[in-house]
Amino acid sequence: MGGDREIAADLHMHSTYSDGDFPPARLARTVAGLGYRAFSLTDHDTVAGLTEASDEADRLGLLFVPGMEATVRFRREFFTGSLHLLIYFTWEMAIGSSLMYDLTDLVESGRGPGLVVERVRAINRIFGPDGSEPLLQKPLEEEEIHGYSSHASRRHFALALSEIHGLGPEEVNAVISNDSPAYVPSGVELEGFSPFLSKHPALPVLAHPAAGSYPGDSHYSEVLPPLETVEALLPEFLEVGVRGLEVEYPGHTEEHKELLRQWAERQDLVVTGGSDCHDADKRPMGGVGLTEEELSPILQQLSATY
Repeated sequence: MGGDREIAADLHMHSTYSDGDFPPARLARTVAGLGYRAFSLTDHDTVAGLTEASDEADRLGLLFVPGMEATVRFRREFFTGSLHLLIYFTWEMAIGSSLMYDLTDLVESGRGPGLVVERVRAINRIFGPDGSEPLLQKPLEEEEIHGYSSHASRRHFALALSEIHGLGPEEVNAVISNDSPAYVPSGVELEGFSPFLSKHPALPVLAHPAAGSYPGDSHYSEVLPPLETVEALLPEFLEVGVRGLEVEYPGHTEEHKELLRQWAERQDLVVTGGSDCHDADKRPMGGVGLTEEELSPILQQLSATY
């Protein structure tokens, strides 16, 4: 857990506006109950919950850093799949500017109903009743995915396949993993973030770089690539303008944290961290985050860029 670290902030968590179990206001109350002074809501590819989280933070006397976890799509010879960018900003940056509109418009180009349609068609073509590798007794329907969330993610496909279509864990993984013949990566091409980051002084951070190399089973690794793949792509992130690395993360070993701190020092990147809270059981809040000393340079970066 947190060891001797006195946690002051959790800058990575998800609400019911993406794939978390808790509303933003409840997350804020949990943060207050843990004795933290700051937090960020970083829902996947949406800013819809930020106002609710901010209002509750104000009521509780907490510092709130608006954010988003944006999905970045890669189709390389050595890697086809998605990585994530944590994009932090301040309300001062957003007020009177098009920041949130531009960010929403950007991420929706790589997600949303169009991607759901594309993925459902691919799954039915391969794994449907008449597919080349039939696993489903009936075709997967777009409405089944949207029944779980208007912001569909891989988790919602997994729920539909298991709860509605009765597939077991190994079968679900065969259908939606990066290695699946039906896999269609989500997200925006990395270079697509350049115009946004050139226009707006947000703080982009590479999320959980080593989670895909966590030894053994982990709810945090999901289908993320190994650290070696992330390292190969790191120069591209730096070229786009990434200025931070998420180091303190429950899916990072101590050895990985030390290595990532070396990367951050070498590239002059800020170190961030958070629980990646989604629920109270498998991915809870608490024990993982930033100390006051680690939080300070992040806040300085955000205030300096505004």
